[in-house]
Amino acid sequence: MWDEGVTGYDFGAGHPMDPVRLALTMRLVEALGVDRTPELTVAAAKAAGDSTLRLVHRQDYVDAVRRASLDPAAAEQHYGLGTMDDPAFAGMHEASSLIAGQSVGAAEAVWGGQALHAVNFAGGLHHAMPGSASGFCVYNDAALAIARLLELGAERVAYVDMDVHHGDGVQAVFWDDPRVLTISLHEHPRTLFPGTGWPEERGGDEAEGSAANVALPPGTGDAGWLRALHAVVPELLGAFAPDVLVTQHGADTHFEDPLAHLTLSVDAQRAAAVAAHDWAHEHARGRWVALGGGGYAVVDVVPRTWTHLTAVAAGAPVEPTAEVPEEWRREVYARTGEAGGPLRMTDGREPAWRGWAEAGYDPADALDQAVLATRRSVFPAHGLLP
Repeated sequence: MWDEGVTGYDFGAGHPMDPVRLALTMRLVEALGVDRTPELTVAAAKAAGDSTLRLVHRQDYVDAVRRASLDPAAAEQHYGLGTMDDPAFAGMHEASSLIAGQSVGAAEAVWGGQALHAVNFAGGLHHAMPGSASGFCVYNDAALAIARLLELGAERVAYVDMDVHHGDGVQAVFWDDPRVLTISLHEHPRTLFPGTGWPEERGGDEAEGSAANVALPPGTGDAGWLRALHAVVPELLGAFAPDVLVTQHGADTHFEDPLAHLTLSVDAQRAAAVAAHDWAHEHARGRWVALGGGGYAVVDVVPRTWTHLTAVAAGAPVEPTAEVPEEWRREVYARTGEAGGPLRMTDGREPAWRGWAEAGYDPADALDQAVLATRRSVFPAHGLLP
């Protein structure tokens, strides 16, 4: 899903959410020829209208976004607008609803059988709440895509959030809905926004076990992160048996990201995309909607990570050792004034991890403690632990 208009989602100079990351990702997709893969179609959806936005958001909030879009100086901060994280800007409603429309369009295409996999790397704005903006997110396109799938007839949707920040908005929307399983793997809430995502958060009274949270120690790298991911997600997906898998691939887990404290490589992020693809085929009949998310190393990390994601979804994965085309590096200079940029599609790592079942649990290891806390909290509700 791509429309150049999504680059209008622009909070202004100096804000970490620089829309150049979206443009550079699409240009890298094109420079590597991923967009010419026979199985891949580049499509654009219309902006989400009010009736679609109301699947998740309150009408009074949508109206407030529209007012702020017309007059940014009059943004109402009690709606989370006009804040340091979410400054109001002209065209805010139009750009935000366009991004939401791409994710909803992706969900519709997958559910309707027009596509087996669909990617909207401009999406993944997982912090927005029904009645307020939060954490650089105005409309929660991930929640809207899930809500649309339910409206179309999906009985169970699984959402796996791999952003460094907790997927709090999506969890909040579906907290009491047993039809939606939300799994979030993120840096520990003691050390990072939004301060939620504790292993004890496992869904409302009518949806016990519908939320799973893995709160990782700061400094977690490739091996620990992948160990945690594989120690929690596949078993829960197997028990839940979703009709569709929706994944969020925030690139802010990377060691170069300026806003967080995990130390993943692009190679581990690529491995997560491959895993998500495989899980969709194993547990959701191949139906997969993949979204972007955070990511603030806008030249070195985000374009490579989401190009890998797009290529994996297209069935034409890019080899990590592939050279970054010189034409793209010239595009980086033209758009940012930065010379250079990454030379290859890899950080030079070959991620490997110890499987949970095979390696056993180390009670002295902080990463294993985090994983065990999640398993003990959520797995019994799915019949996975006594």
